[in-house]
Amino acid sequence: MRMDIILRVVGKILIPYAVVFALYVQFHGDFGPGGGFQAGVVIAAAVIFYGIIFGLAAARRAVPESLVESMVALGVLVFAGVGVAGIVLGGNYLDYFVLAHDSVHGQHRGILWVEAGVGITVSGVMLKVFYLFTGRARDLEDGP
Repeated sequence: MRMDIILRVVGKILIPYAVVFALYVQFHGDFGPGGGFQAGVVIAAAVIFYGIIFGLAAARRAVPESLVESMVALGVLVFAGVGVAGIVLGGNYLDYFVLAHDSVHGQHRGILWVEAGVGITVSGVMLKVFYLFTGRARDLEDGP
């Protein structure tokens, strides 16, 4: 794909828009359709698209595997942290109403953080699967 200039230019144009759309889906998720899962998939798809166009090595430089593994853990910690914060503040696990001075603000704050945790985790897991599958294909090409 080194010589496919049109695909490379279109990719450089579309990938930032895909990331902005993922952020819109992420932050619009508590008001309508969308949320963390969809945003995580779109962000991962943008990185995978980048990897397909510019090569796996470029994708691994842009989003290293150590960052991907950290994203998986961080997303789960954010999700669980919201639940623990609900318990610490006197509510139940994932009880958003106690997270702010009134229940409506607490609900919005809790959903925002839970959806952020889900988005980070989903993006990290999808990228980890992509890196594992592409690494496996590369290992198969090298032979035993």
